[in-house]
Order: sequence, then C-alpha cells, then structure tokens
Amino acid sequence: MELYLDLHSQPCRSVFLFARAARIPFDFKLVDLSKGQQYSEEFGKISTARRVPVMKDGSFVLTESTAILEYLVQKHASSVADHWLPADLQQRARVNEYLSWQHMNLRAHGSKVFLLKALFPIVMGAEVPKEKMAAALEDLSQSLRTLEETFLQSKAFIVGEKVSLADLVAIVEVMQPVGVGVDVFDGRPALLAWSERVKKAIGEELFAEGHELIMKASGLTQELQNNKDMEMLKSKYQKLFS
Repeated sequence: MELYLDLHSQPCRSVFLFARAARIPFDFKLVDLSKGQQYSEEFGKISTARRVPVMKDGSFVLTESTAILEYLVQKHASSVADHWLPADLQQRARVNEYLSWQHMNLRAHGSKVFLLKALFPIVMGAEVPKEKMAAALEDLSQSLRTLEETFLQSKAFIVGEKVSLADLVAIVEVMQPVGVGVDVFDGRPALLAWSERVKKAIGEELFAEGHELIMKASGLTQELQNNKDMEMLKSKYQKLFS
C-alpha cells in the first residue's frame, strides 16, 4: 500500500499517524505541496483531484482522509483496536458525527488562520488586514469552544474513555494554527489536558514525528519566499484570498 502525503497537511498527518499507530505497513510517497507537485502530470495519473492524502492499495485508489481512515480500520479490523472506530452503533455514530462536523468548522477555521499567517504576506505582498485576521481568529475560537463544550464536555475523549478517529482528526487540526504561533490552549485548560491525553494515546514520539514539519512552520514563509515554484502557485492562492 502506498500513501501519498505531505505532513504540512492536517488530513495527511491524521492518515500517517493512524497508519503508524495501528502498525499498518505502507510506503510513504512525498507530494511536496510547496513545490506544487500535486499539479504534476505524474501525480495527476494517480488522482485527478490533485489533493493529498491519496491511498493506493494495489490498483484501488482512494482520496479523502476520513474515507481512507475508515478503509484502513475496516481492512485491518482483525488487528486494529475497536476504540478507533467502535463497532457499537451509537459510539460509531458519535465518531462520524464529529467527522461530519469538522470539515466546515474546525478544519476550515484552523486552516484559514494558518494560511493567512503563513501564505498571505507572500501571495498578496502585504500584511494580513487586522479585521480579516481578527475575524478568522474569532471563527477558530468558536470552533474550539464547540469542540470543548459539545463534543468533549467532561469526557476524556470525544467518544468516551478511549481515543478514536475523531480525536485523531481533531488534534491535527488543533495543531495547525499552533504551528504558526497561535496559542489555541491559552485559557482552555480542558482542551490542553485532552491534547495531552491524545498525544499519550497515539505515542508521544510518533506524535512529535508527525508534527515536526508543522511545528517549524514559522519558518515556512521564508522558505516559500525563496521557492522558485512559488510564482506558479501564487495565482492559485490569490483566488483563495481575494
């Protein structure tokens, strides 16, 4: 099995961390987003969506991180612990409830803050307008409150006493703005305690490995400024920020 990934990407990290934590063997195929490798002819033959992650299992190609995660759980059901995607109908529904919510909420809002801080100055040639950044941070804050108050409440993890795919997908999104200097845990002791439990459940060394690149994202702006491929990517990102 091949996994096409760039660990700057939250969905890629969730797939990478789960496969490693569950000891599912795979070949890591780097698709460097900063160099626009997702737009290459070679990658286009694998995925017309030109996004990562992509899983290639023999001749079967699958996109979308949550679909890949569920596929891996079900294919390796004999060795993957039940808590990742519980067989119990209602517990599994709770995992899927979070996975359905997060796309347009925590994922969208954390990604926007990250992109504004890491890419906006390069792409637009100016600092992020204060009102735009303030609005993005408020949206992120609201999503974090929902994660705490609606999904976590007083539980150890989103589905109860054990880590699940919901927690894994949540933590990689929470860490994305952290990589560009946003302290999402400030004033949120319950969220911080949950994050520490998730790290421990995944394995602290593995968690650190998966997040090594994003925790150096403060230097990504300088790296991209020196990237000869950035001009090609600018027009695509300008549409995002306009």
